[in-house]
Amino acid sequence: MSDDDNKDRDNADFGYQRVPAEDKAGKVAEVFHSVAKRYDLMNDVMSLGIHRVWKRYTLEIAAPQPGERILDLAGGTGDLAGSLSRRVGADGAVVLCDINASMLEIGRSRLTDRGIAGNVSYVQADAEQLPFSDGSFDCITIAFGLRNVTRKDAALRSMLRVLRPGGRALVLEFSRPANWLAPFYDWYSFNVLPRLGRALAGDASSYRYLAESIRKHPDQDTLKAQMHEAGFTNADYFNLSAGIVALHRGYRP
Repeated sequence: MSDDDNKDRDNADFGYQRVPAEDKAGKVAEVFHSVAKRYDLMNDVMSLGIHRVWKRYTLEIAAPQPGERILDLAGGTGDLAGSLSRRVGADGAVVLCDINASMLEIGRSRLTDRGIAGNVSYVQADAEQLPFSDGSFDCITIAFGLRNVTRKDAALRSMLRVLRPGGRALVLEFSRPANWLAPFYDWYSFNVLPRLGRALAGDASSYRYLAESIRKHPDQDTLKAQMHEAGFTNADYFNLSAGIVALHRGYRP
């Protein structure tokens, strides 16, 4: 392997840029610190509210049961965690985990304001090095977070480790749309989204990064293969909105 190959292995994608791997987490943190207060509003505007449908579908496929322990990874402002907490009930537990302190604090505040407490706890942690014991959870959900992780393979292995045998992981993420939709989707992503970001959040560059990060994320079949390589069994996926988003599912053997 050449010196150039070794150097590239030490780099990571930050949108369309290649940056030192150790710098990516900090750069992603800056993005989410910037957009945290308007994150839910921007999601509603950007997706015309459809992101809520995608999350409801994730909830149904996850099929949380009373008494289960569930990790909502990169849980941000708590959309999934709130619904999960109602499903697992008083005998269950939901851990809302996010690497970004600003997003985690907003999630805590919003769930508390909704009266959701008691069976929800909050942990700031890196998905690549989850601070939980082996087999701690029956289910893990991660919605629109995996593409921002520096080393996705490490995050998938970490997720597998903290699942109990037979536990399931659900990865909801932007993916590759159908060919007929791709030209419009690209135009919308790189022309409309940054303008919405500037108008509603005062930040065009962060939303340009988010559009770029989607293009650098593995497509449906590649992510399925990566889940198998990490050790998940029976990995499959469901395309939503013509493949704009895909929900991947895998199990710990």
